[in-house]
Amino acid sequence: MPMEFLLFGLLAVLLVFMIFNTRKRTKQMKAEQEEKATKTVPGAKVLLQGGIYGTIVSYDPEDLDTPALVEIAPGTIIDVHSQAILRVVEPKDAVVDVPVDVVEEPVVEEAAAPELETPEETRARLERDADDK
Repeated sequence: MPMEFLLFGLLAVLLVFMIFNTRKRTKQMKAEQEEKATKTVPGAKVLLQGGIYGTIVSYDPEDLDTPALVEIAPGTIIDVHSQAILRVVEPKDAVVDVPVDVVEEPVVEEAAAPELETPEETRARLERDADDK
C-alpha cells in the first residue's frame, strides 16, 4: 500500500515538473519570436533555413502567411515563408566581403618529381630481381 502512494507521488512530481518546464520553454520561444519579429525589418541581414544569407526587402510580422521578400544577390529577390527566416544576422556574424585583389594566394612549394624509369630500365630491374631469386 505505501509503495502505491510513493509511485503516485512520484508521478505527480514528474507531471508538475513537465508542466512547468513546458511553460518555461513556451515563454522562451515566444520571446525569441517577438525579438526576431522586431529585428526583421527591411534592410536587415538574415540567415534563411537553407543556409542562404540575404537582405530583407519586405516582411509583415502581423501576417506570417504573407511571404517575405529577401534579396540574395543584387537584383535577385526571392519569396520565402516567414518561418524560413532562421535568424537576423548581427554585425559580428556578418559575412565580410574581401576584395579579390586583397586575398593573398598561398605559397605552395612544389616537391621534386620522382624520377621515372624508362620501360627498358624497368625490364632490366625486373630481370635482375628474377635472377636474384
